[in-house]
Amino acid sequence: MKTREFWVLFFPSLLVMGALLVLPLVRTVQWSFEQVRYGVPGEFVGLANFVEALTDVRFGRAVLFTVSVTVVTTIILLVGGYIIATAVNRLTITRPLVLGIMLVSYVLPNLVGAVAFSWLFDDSFGGLANRIIEAFTGNQVLWFTDQVPNGILVIANTVWSMIPFAMLIILAGLQGVPSELKEAARIDGASSFQTHLHVIIPTIRGVLGFVTLITIMDVLRMFDNLIPLSPQAQSIGNESIMLYVYSVAFADGAQRLGLGSAINVFTILLILIMLIPFIRGIFKEAKAER
Repeated sequence: MKTREFWVLFFPSLLVMGALLVLPLVRTVQWSFEQVRYGVPGEFVGLANFVEALTDVRFGRAVLFTVSVTVVTTIILLVGGYIIATAVNRLTITRPLVLGIMLVSYVLPNLVGAVAFSWLFDDSFGGLANRIIEAFTGNQVLWFTDQVPNGILVIANTVWSMIPFAMLIILAGLQGVPSELKEAARIDGASSFQTHLHVIIPTIRGVLGFVTLITIMDVLRMFDNLIPLSPQAQSIGNESIMLYVYSVAFADGAQRLGLGSAINVFTILLILIMLIPFIRGIFKEAKAER
């Protein structure tokens, strides 16, 4: 492709990406050093917003809860997604039907899916799952007011909504594994578990890294699903970083946009820190393939 043709095709995308990503990022960084209220020019305050965020116990609890949910959810999605993808990969005629049913939870808007999911544990709406658990254990679980049960509820909803994505991507990776490798493993006497552990998983390492990247980015930014699932998030300590940002920056008439921007900067850094090992792994694999 000639240079002129490249820029003709590439420039519109560059323009859109710059307007939607670069400019908001620049404004966020600018506001993080200012005291900003909606409709009023910002006043430079230096690092005051960052200091206030770091010394706020509520922010620390939000980071701890968000990172904990992210780590647990990512592990469950990788393991569960791989197991389900392996099972679906063995299907033939019924595979499209199974995939169609499983993708329902992924295509639902987060808020809609979270509301429907919460009804399973809310006695006011039947609470089917809650009644089954109570019938077997004899105890009533306070899913919306106790910290640990509510955290489990949030993780369960996140896994339910995202596991179709993880399964679908891993399934695509499994279908790309050469059959010769699996056949060679069987000839060498490897068991099914050993074949998965030492042959298939290393072969789709890049796919698993991609699933991890997307999962971490999505879960660290969780916000809308907590509104129905954790209505008392602040009081029980299950407030996500994004929910905390919304509460600080917008809930009171957008009076503290500077502090909210500083927290967003911290969030971007946190995402980068958690993604660095996986990004490096993907780049190493890409170089090795060349």
